[in-house]
Amino acid sequence: MNKPLNLEQSRAIAQQIGRKGKSPFETAYKAALEMGEEVLYVQGFLVFPGTPFQPIEHGWLELSDCLVDPNINQLKQKAEDLYYFPAQVLTLKELKAAIEEAQEDYPEDDPLPIYGAMPYEYYGDVMLGDKAYQIAYEAAKAKTQELNRPKKKTEE
Repeated sequence: MNKPLNLEQSRAIAQQIGRKGKSPFETAYKAALEMGEEVLYVQGFLVFPGTPFQPIEHGWLELSDCLVDPNINQLKQKAEDLYYFPAQVLTLKELKAAIEEAQEDYPEDDPLPIYGAMPYEYYGDVMLGDKAYQIAYEAAKAKTQELNRPKKKTEE
């Protein structure tokens, strides 16, 4: 993702909505409702140096010029160490429709995250998400490996 993370706006919306979501996806959804139609809801993967040494499924928001992560306060990472890999981008209207459909079709299941159209692909050890999820996962996995390469000892 080439857009920078707007840390100030991320913290502001996080404070405004509080920790309303059970998951990063639900928190991003609640933030999208607050921010309105100009925002895009994004699902994908988050990577940073250190544990857990693997991509994390995550949800955030995208504006025309930046990313906004309403989960920023739970991450305990420096903004410059966060790397976002989008797998699915939805307008607020598309997001609301997908949630409504999921609640009608599978009322006992959590409607988030939304995995797009079948057929689903494997990423990691799980089969969820369409081809875009697999592509985003592979890119995030490569970045994780890059960030967590063992440091080479320099010979003196």
